[in-house]
Amino acid sequence: MPDIKAKFEQAVAESKTLPEKPDNMTLLKIYALYKQATAGDVEGKRPGFTDMVGRAKFDAWDALKGTDAKAAMQQYIDLIESLK
Repeated sequence: MPDIKAKFEQAVAESKTLPEKPDNMTLLKIYALYKQATAGDVEGKRPGFTDMVGRAKFDAWDALKGTDAKAAMQQYIDLIESLK
């Protein structure tokens, strides 16, 4: 099986050259999976009511709490593949 980290890095590069921009919910999923794979579980306080984008990103990432880094990498790879 090829190295998952290498496939993940390739998927990250490919995410920047997708044929069309994904919708906001898909973008949040991409963001959350990337953060979970690279930084682990979300930490800190949820952004305030006035920071709508930060709040949405926090919530998307928080939904993946407890997901293993390798599992998050694989889900990220699969999602980018499905968008190509």
